[in-house]
Amino acid sequence: MPLPPRVLTVAGSDSGGGAGVQADLKTMLALGVHGMSVLTAVTAQNSTGVQGAWELPVEAVRAQYRSVVDDIGVQAVKTGMLASAELVGAVAELLAATDVPVVVDPVGVSKHGDPLLADSALDSVREKLLPTATVATPNLDEVAQLTGIEVLDESDMRRAADALLGFGPRWALVKGGHLAGDAVDLLTDGTEEHWLRAERHDNRHTHGTGCTLASAIASGLAKGLSVPDAVRAAKDYVTGAIAAGFALGSGIGPVDHGWRFR
Repeated sequence: MPLPPRVLTVAGSDSGGGAGVQADLKTMLALGVHGMSVLTAVTAQNSTGVQGAWELPVEAVRAQYRSVVDDIGVQAVKTGMLASAELVGAVAELLAATDVPVVVDPVGVSKHGDPLLADSALDSVREKLLPTATVATPNLDEVAQLTGIEVLDESDMRRAADALLGFGPRWALVKGGHLAGDAVDLLTDGTEEHWLRAERHDNRHTHGTGCTLASAIASGLAKGLSVPDAVRAAKDYVTGAIAAGFALGSGIGPVDHGWRFR
């Protein structure tokens, strides 16, 4: 049997299973790749929010990464919650020495508004992490954090994407899910421009959308898809997962990573 493509997520754990490494691995399984993980932080998290977060030591993150990459190998890497400037710098160094596509989800806050990235780490994200990215996938809150641009309409998305590209990623995907109307995202490398639109589903259970989309893009890149094709396929997958999102606990439930199988 041929080996499935291998994708590594470098991210935090979500004890509630809706986001973070748990969402990444579910997405990878659903899309037919072999998922592997480097834990950067542990969170106490449920449908109502994040009750606590503890980052792992840099040496533990490096050891996990080297253990996987040096023995098993990878076809793509996805990053999520990195928490501190020290972790951002260490992961950026590892990525720069790994010649595979990298999807950077610059996680700043949780779905419930809980901070997941120290303010002191923002410069490290801009100067060290984003230059390693094949695709950067910020939402509008993260765009504002990184660029200072508040996106209020689609024309602002162009300005934000240009500002993001100035930090060095090959492609910027500005996710417009927080705007009114259809769910529209802008993917650009500064030359090509792709607008991706999908019907907005009236479902509040959307925990894990950002992690899921970034992992789906990484899965597509590991299979050899171009960046635009990988992003389109990921958008289709996450749109279905949002439509099938379900209530869990007393707050915001997760998207359904297994919606295609049900």
